[in-house]
Amino acid sequence: MGDVFDDLADEYACLGGVLAGLEPHMWALPSAAEGWSVADVVVHLAQSNEFAVASAGGEQDAFVREDGVALDESMDRLVAAVRATGPEDVLRRWRDSASGSLEALRSCPPGARLAWAAAPLSPRTLATTRIAEHWAHALDITVPLGLAYPDSARLRHIAWLAHRTLPYALAAAGEQARPVRCELTGPAGEHWLYGDPEAASVIRGSAGEFCRVGARRLPAEESSLETEGPYAAVSLRHLRNYAL
Repeated sequence: MGDVFDDLADEYACLGGVLAGLEPHMWALPSAAEGWSVADVVVHLAQSNEFAVASAGGEQDAFVREDGVALDESMDRLVAAVRATGPEDVLRRWRDSASGSLEALRSCPPGARLAWAAAPLSPRTLATTRIAEHWAHALDITVPLGLAYPDSARLRHIAWLAHRTLPYALAAAGEQARPVRCELTGPAGEHWLYGDPEAASVIRGSAGEFCRVGARRLPAEESSLETEGPYAAVSLRHLRNYAL
């Protein structure tokens, strides 16, 4: 899939360019993330980057989940704790966290396993989750503000993550995982294949839509994605590229 760390740097740079161009009043406007302003979204991204730095530094409890508390609720509490922070400080914190997380993940030794939300991850996979989360939340910022955030070839990492974690997503929904292949078209017409080429169940179509379904930014039934075979439709319905 190419160098995921270079692509993470590019994702950070793209979002950084958007954030640098925001007018001060825009930071207080509602984002597409329910209950969060634009500033809240950026705070959340900074906090999760800081968790990645801590995990890369060997802290096993870097990403602590309270018993009985949903992950979304835990994240909301963390954001609420710093909600009074001004835009300049929020942007500075995110920039520091972005550069720090990229450096920390690049520096991890081969074979490292880093504590994360649902299970320990390799540095490359954790970098992939950072791309996926920044891309999804970039949409939460740019779509309501009417700003451009074009799809890029970096979607191949997010699509890989969504396909790779299908067993996790299906298990969380009480469904059994079955072989499914995904035949996706990238934003420049690239052809991306994930899964067993011989699998009887197939999801095919736009990589951008596939990733949006996995990020819960587009309902599966409202996408133009096609499903074929006995397990494709249920797999698409429960697709996720983030932890529960």
